[in-house]
Amino acid sequence: MFSIGMETRDEYMSYELARGALTLVRDVMLVKPGENVVITGDSCTDRRVVEATAGAVFAVGGKPTVIYSPTAPNSCIQPYAPIAAAVERADVWIEFTYSYVMHSPCFRAALEAGCRYICLTGMDVMMMVRTIANIDYDLVIALGETLQRHVQASDEVIVKSASGTDLKGYNRGRRVRLSGRKATEKGYPVMLAGQISWNPIEETIEGELVFDGAIWPPLDLGKLGSPVALTLREGRVTDIRGGHDAEVFKRWMEGLNDPENMYRLAHYSLGFNPGVTAITGRIVEDERVFGCMEFGIGSQGKSIMAREWAAAGHTDGIALNPTIILDGEVYEEDGVYMHPEVREICKKMGVPGY
Repeated sequence: MFSIGMETRDEYMSYELARGALTLVRDVMLVKPGENVVITGDSCTDRRVVEATAGAVFAVGGKPTVIYSPTAPNSCIQPYAPIAAAVERADVWIEFTYSYVMHSPCFRAALEAGCRYICLTGMDVMMMVRTIANIDYDLVIALGETLQRHVQASDEVIVKSASGTDLKGYNRGRRVRLSGRKATEKGYPVMLAGQISWNPIEETIEGELVFDGAIWPPLDLGKLGSPVALTLREGRVTDIRGGHDAEVFKRWMEGLNDPENMYRLAHYSLGFNPGVTAITGRIVEDERVFGCMEFGIGSQGKSIMAREWAAAGHTDGIALNPTIILDGEVYEEDGVYMHPEVREICKKMGVPGY
């Protein structure tokens, strides 16, 4: 993407943004005429993205309602009462809020009421263009279905990296969620294209996990300046170490005052959006760096199809260039997929190196 000093101008990439917003509304969230679509943002949100999305909703016959609020100090916090009331009655909820509301009580209530939801926290113009407008959305979903099928058929999952990750877990028949899909089901949260998620049997997860790409939240992290190393025992974080970023992360975790659930590993995820080639500091984009792995810690919803628990928060960390070994076979090596079926789809998408 170009970087020419005009990125903050209202008209910057306006045509490409309009195409991305229309794809999001019409082809991903499947908005129908007459549906109530609530779009939430906060004081950190790129309003160009919000306005383009609201315009796309109106263009396809939907009823857009846009709500802005101050940026909350943390994610997963119940929003102001009028926001909670609005999303609980929405047919579709598109969340651009930087301090996302996902996992809060109103989020759960909205899903129970049948709302179709997507979390696009931190999305700006360039992110929408890179991750939605400029990709073949259907082909990325096809890649996700292939990865989902292969991971779900495996039992032993070993993840290694040059940064020091050496983690082992066992699926034991656990199902894998294709989160980056279209919103075809009521009450089911979807995410941006380019991610599958699951959790091995929690008690089997043992070893070392090193985040060398990004961690968010806390709000004062994002793109990492130094690795953050975690030790896991029976699916729980027992030690956090490293430099300055590790200390920031450790203090934030301790400050949530939830030793019971906040330290539980919530999910593994594979990232594979071809529009994302580097860490940006926007977590939804960073989770989809092509070939990365992302791990969630803290609250876990039922959509992962593993155990479900509520914690004081949820955070996600990125491990770049992983080597993934499924049942003794190298599936991905240093961030490059090795399975021939996966490689063929990557070639169709034009991903460099395939």
